[in-house]
Amino acid sequence: MENASKALIIAGAILLSILIISLGIFIFNQASEVTKSSNLSEVEILNFNEKFTSFEGTNKKGSEVNSLLTRIVQNNVANQEDSSKQVEVAVTSSNWQGTAPSGKPVNSTTKAQTGKTYNVTCTLDDKSGLVTKVTIADPTTK
Repeated sequence: MENASKALIIAGAILLSILIISLGIFIFNQASEVTKSSNLSEVEILNFNEKFTSFEGTNKKGSEVNSLLTRIVQNNVANQEDSSKQVEVAVTSSNWQGTAPSGKPVNSTTKAQTGKTYNVTCTLDDKSGLVTKVTIADPTTK
């Protein structure tokens, strides 16, 4: 009788082990499906964002803002088919040469005044993590 009770305990432990392993595999498969649903890896997202976030900050010179605008134009042209990689521009600054850009697409003829300073902020998309909007404002604007 003693051997039979030990055999039942061992069998129960084996069944419990199989259940725990199955649960672990199920959770792993669920997590891998979430990462597969994202089209871009974290490194690709960081590389994409770095093109724009490197210009982010306060008291940026007009020449830096113009370089940023050139990068945005190049990005939007290169990614015409992928709307998730399009970057919008919002300018709230009064110090601008010509018509200030607004929305998409941005053309390369609009320029910030090189003798002025600007605040540049980037807005990230909640789902993809990509930069979707760049806001250019006067330094006094918060």
